[in-house]
Amino acid sequence: MKEKLALGKTNFILIAIGIVIIIAGLLLMTGPSSTETHFEPDIFSTRRIVVAPIVCFVGFVFMIFAIMFKPKNKKQDNR
Repeated sequence: MKEKLALGKTNFILIAIGIVIIIAGLLLMTGPSSTETHFEPDIFSTRRIVVAPIVCFVGFVFMIFAIMFKPKNKKQDNR
């Protein structure tokens, strides 16, 4: 007997896309760090303090959409 999951195949694909977007945002935040002897001005770059958090936020919003998404056609989702 085939179990029915709360989320369909499309939802899981969209969730995976959301996870990839979040990981991309986290990777954009990475970079060299300052030490006690050397100051790294790149820690204040636009990429690290503006772009990366926005990308992560978009990823989390997309995850909410992916969970709430309901396909119009049940055959399309293989339930």
